[in-house]
Amino acid sequence: MYEFVTGPLAWLAFAVFFVGNLVRLVRYVRGLDWKLDRVTYGTNIAYGVRGALRSIVFWLIPFGTHSWRNNPGFTILVFTLHAGLIFTPLFLLAHNIFLQERWGFSLWSMPGGLADTLTVAVLVSAALLALRRIALPEVRRITSAYDYALLAVAAAPFLSGLIARYAYANSEFWLIVHVLCGEIFLIAIPLTKLSHFVLFFATRAQIGMDFGIKRGGMKGRGLQW
Repeated sequence: MYEFVTGPLAWLAFAVFFVGNLVRLVRYVRGLDWKLDRVTYGTNIAYGVRGALRSIVFWLIPFGTHSWRNNPGFTILVFTLHAGLIFTPLFLLAHNIFLQERWGFSLWSMPGGLADTLTVAVLVSAALLALRRIALPEVRRITSAYDYALLAVAAAPFLSGLIARYAYANSEFWLIVHVLCGEIFLIAIPLTKLSHFVLFFATRAQIGMDFGIKRGGMKGRGLQW
């Protein structure tokens, strides 16, 4: 079973992840309006690129925007969750040993204590974000079971990985569960709202270009909008 989930099933999960995200990105760009978006973005490149980069960079910095600063608790939870989701799988020692054994390359590996800390941080952040959806009426009204399920899908690889790391019994079982949870997470990213993994950059770039060109960035420079 272990050979199957770390072999053919892993290849399938990575294929869905990479191809699916590429398709989502292409469909997003193709969906832009020719007259209102793609024409002016292609014509006024310098203003558009500057606006796009500003939008992406400031939203990637904790408290870099008014929205982040107006919701400090939420901001901390979001950045903690995403830092753990991205950096722990990439730089976990066990994952890099697996990469070296199976595919002949590896990345820098973080210390085990840091990996454990980030794992716990992901689980705590996910739990608090779920409680936030329950506690705040304005968030609860737009929340469905689907949103809780996505949080669970994102947190499951970390919970199962932590159990697998410290399990004294059934360690192989929990390792298989961990791998399966990770593969479900990878497959879910391009197929669900988790696609913001890549679409975040596309939407922030579009909004930044929109403001950089059409909504003040080129004011007084002859652009007719």
